[in-house]
Amino acid sequence: MTVSEVLKLTEERAVKVVDFKFMDFPGLWQHFSVPTAELSEDSFESGFGFDGSSIRGWQAINESDMLVIPDP
Repeated sequence: MTVSEVLKLTEERAVKVVDFKFMDFPGLWQHFSVPTAELSEDSFESGFGFDGSSIRGWQAINESDMLVIPDP
């Protein structure tokens, strides 16, 4: 599926929120949600920031800015 197809699908189905899931180092699922209004062609390249210190084993608080880059 392409980025354009993802954006079109969210519009056609009136999706309000997209849930991004990823796995941490111990193998547990993590996730965060983003309103579809935040979803754009650019967000599939620049990603969405999150606080990596909130996830066990990831980053110290002073190095906690992380990105999730969606894969359509």
